[in-house]
Amino acid sequence: MADERQVSLTVNGTPYSAVVETRVHLADFLRLEAGLTGTHLGCEHGVCGACTVVVDEEAVRSCLMLAVQADQSSVVTIEGLDTNNKLHPVQEAFRDHHGLQCGFCTPGIVLSITAYLKENPNPTDSEVREAISGNICRCTGYQGIVAAALQAARVIQEEDKRQP
Repeated sequence: MADERQVSLTVNGTPYSAVVETRVHLADFLRLEAGLTGTHLGCEHGVCGACTVVVDEEAVRSCLMLAVQADQSSVVTIEGLDTNNKLHPVQEAFRDHHGLQCGFCTPGIVLSITAYLKENPNPTDSEVREAISGNICRCTGYQGIVAAALQAARVIQEEDKRQP
């Protein structure tokens, strides 16, 4: 008999509650229980970063975190990053700088950068490269991704200055 537990978490502002096997990873919970398929599974070993989501404001590999570990947490996936049908500055910058090609790694990289910019709002080129070093992209060569992160940092700083 499988060990099951009740989990309750908030995903993109929406509460979710389910009984899950204790071995279910957060990525599978998000995809199967919440129906949010923007979180991609690549290596399932925490190496590629495609499954990165933000849990309690920290970027985590959802293939390595169990759903029961996320109990009572707040999770943001790529589907919850926009606000009022407006792209997040990181998403806009990815579009502007062609920071994606096939798009498979993009949700994880966008969320990694989003979480990183909250910690380091004024990064250098090399700091961005270090911040995304846990995300593998086989298509872009990273130049557009780094340019996008730097643009997003500037935009977010300007938005913060305008906040009362």
